[in-house]
Amino acid sequence: MKRQPVLEKSIVVSIVKALRVQPGVVVRKRHGTAMGVAGDPDLYGTVGGRHFEIEVKRPGSQLTELQVQRLREWSQAGALTGVAHTAEDALRILGLEA
Repeated sequence: MKRQPVLEKSIVVSIVKALRVQPGVVVRKRHGTAMGVAGDPDLYGTVGGRHFEIEVKRPGSQLTELQVQRLREWSQAGALTGVAHTAEDALRILGLEA
């Protein structure tokens, strides 16, 4: 029997759940709207007062050039940024490794 691939939505849910229990962390899922900016990362928030932007990807998936550019913009503005394939990746990006 073939295993079903992990859905990005499932990874997002596990990351948000893991981050919401961390002290000093506020996390939000960005929803695409007409007012949004194409390529902006999936999750944003603050950890200890510092802004973060996290792009969530399924294992083996690659960032688009636009996503790379948006993460670079946020990083150059001082935000913590990264790509997470798991909740552990997100915790590591924010310096909250278990």
